[in-house]
Amino acid sequence: MNHMDYLLRPATLDDLDVIEEFSRAATFSIRTLKPDRARLAARIERSLKAFAGAEPPNGDELYHFVLEDLQAGRVVGTSGIVASAASNGRFYCYRNEFLVHGSEELGITNREHTLRLCEDLSGHTLLSSFYIEPDYSDTLAPQLLSRGRLLFIRNYPHLFAERIGAENPGLCDDEGNSPVWDALGHRFFKMPFPEAEQRTGGRSKSYIAELMPRNPVYVSLLAKDAQWAMGQLHPDGELPFGILVAEGFDVDSYVDIFDGGPIAEARVAMLRSVVSAQDVALRSAAGATGEACMVANLERAGFRATLAHGEFLDDNLQLADSAIARLGLKDGASACAVRLD
Repeated sequence: MNHMDYLLRPATLDDLDVIEEFSRAATFSIRTLKPDRARLAARIERSLKAFAGAEPPNGDELYHFVLEDLQAGRVVGTSGIVASAASNGRFYCYRNEFLVHGSEELGITNREHTLRLCEDLSGHTLLSSFYIEPDYSDTLAPQLLSRGRLLFIRNYPHLFAERIGAENPGLCDDEGNSPVWDALGHRFFKMPFPEAEQRTGGRSKSYIAELMPRNPVYVSLLAKDAQWAMGQLHPDGELPFGILVAEGFDVDSYVDIFDGGPIAEARVAMLRSVVSAQDVALRSAAGATGEACMVANLERAGFRATLAHGEFLDDNLQLADSAIARLGLKDGASACAVRLD
């Protein structure tokens, strides 16, 4: 597993079986991979249409990727991009705010953490559906699975928003019970967290605004376990979350309205992979060594990204023939690349 022969590419219906397996292996906290074969197939078909670009973009596009271990000959992970959060409505979350209350007469000042229901992330591009087999957690494969999407966004900026977000799972137990939901959401939805997740299927439904309080929620008035859980990350989300933090995402401003998980948010143009990526001409070099890097072709429907060792020489990148072939390219072809440091 400790190699670079990985390939990130668009998912096809041939990948449906393994994506369904991922959906069953994923924890309750992975919201966008529900074990529903028909819905997963529809998701892949929707993604293929988006990659094909047969219709003008309208923000409703979904791009679903899979990661292949070419040495093992199988798919080992999946991830996605939603072009625009709540493209046909509003995307709701809580914004962390702090209010200061003071009394000069009593000499008391309190700084209170509050949550305000907001639509700030409506229209943001969203990273979604990250899952990789646990045995690959300590390899470079997760870097390609997560950051490879950013190279696709970088190559096709007109398809995406200028700002980007990523939901991250909050704390819940094995049955899906969330202390934040029990203390807050349950009071207004009158149903358990797993049922609410199943029935809403997103953060853009109008009844979220209809049922959830519009006034600031004082966190100090919630149950102690909910206060502690607010903004905390589910352990199963640590790997993709860490990659987002290293990319430069802000993870302190927003939390999920259901489980209180941190929502990462950033300006696309400021992300490390986007800033550091450079356009290069690929040059074949037998037994190429050099720096570890992530390389992607410039195609849309035929998008491919891989890992390789290469040497940057001005606007050229020397790679082994096998790495160039993984991208479906030939010597002299244009690509984009970013160093893995």
